Amino acid sequence: MAKGPTPGHGPLTGVRVVELAGIGPGPFAAMLLADLGADVVRVDRPGGAGLGIDPAHDLTNRNKRSVVLDLKSDEGPARVLDLVERADILVEGYRPGVAERLGVGPDACLARNPKLVYGRMTGWGQDGPLADRAGHDIAYIALTGTLSMIGGPDEPPTVPANLVGDYAGGSLYLVVGVLAALQHARAHGEGQVVDAAIVDGAAHLATMIHGMLAAGSWRDRRGANLLDGGCPFYGTYATSDGGHMAVGPLEGRFYAEFARLLGIADAFPDRWDLARWDELRAAVTERFLTRTRAEWTEVFAGTDACVAPVLSLTEAPHHPHLAARSTFVEHGSRTQPAPAPRFSATPVSVRTGPALPGADTEAVAADWDVPGLRPTPRA
Repeated sequence: MAKGPTPGHGPLTGVRVVELAGIGPGPFAAMLLADLGADVVRVDRPGGAGLGIDPAHDLTNRNKRSVVLDLKSDEGPARVLDLVERADILVEGYRPGVAERLGVGPDACLARNPKLVYGRMTGWGQDGPLADRAGHDIAYIALTGTLSMIGGPDEPPTVPANLVGDYAGGSLYLVVGVLAALQHARAHGEGQVVDAAIVDGAAHLATMIHGMLAAGSWRDRRGANLLDGGCPFYGTYATSDGGHMAVGPLEGRFYAEFARLLGIADAFPDRWDLARWDELRAAVTERFLTRTRAEWTEVFAGTDACVAPVLSLTEAPHHPHLAARSTFVEHGSRTQPAPAPRFSATPVSVRTGPALPGADTEAVAADWDVPGLRPTPRA
């Protein structure tokens, strides 16, 4: 069923966004803008995007609307430019030069709408020796040094799904960038291009680590530092039933409570004695293996010991704290993370399910005053 824009939901209500369909970080960035209230129109291609899931289950397309345009046709680019003329932001995730060849690059779009914020989402960026090369999240975080920090010291680096590169280093930086540029456009009437590269964002995420490295408080190897699993009181431990507990009592008073509840308070009076870290880790490992995850969760419940059970994706929505905050919501029979962050004056919500390709063409044509979107009647 076609959807109209939902008024009055989120701080970006009234902001219009054109998303040129792709996969990965671009759609997630556009979803975040939509979650915050923007009217996001996704321009889907005939036949759908590669590596895509069933559109009915693609939660990154929630709160959006969809039209289908063939950008390789004579009319497709012209219709995109019609939308651009009425938009505040455009998001695309093509390789450098592709949007230009299709006729919807920055020059064409800014000529049509000088106040437009043109957001470009790539892995390598718009320039540099690798700009034209294919890649995915794992390669981007590998090259920036980010991947080298994750995992055990005697194991290959651990792949953190595609959260660190695509979404943290990519989508979130694109959103920050386009919103900053939108502020400039509204203040000065000047649009611009935002070049959001995952390599730039993933490198930027490690700014604190680089500072620690320069100060000599971080060793450039995996599993040897305070926050990368090298510290015996900052990591995960197996329980007797095969579950895991996450441990992180860095501050002295929190560690004292952790050690007391775990039953090792008298064994290691100086936790900063690095020469005994292996011994301390062995003791913590042994203690956690004496009880189940549920039993240890109960031991540490209501304390400041900074210990939590490691929950699965299906378990997490049922945790009492997350349930009380509605961190996960049900919409259209699907459990999904709620929009974040939260706003006191302009609340956000999951307003609609995933946009189905082309389902909103008539509504967008009317709301955005782009009659050319409507299919030409057959004679």
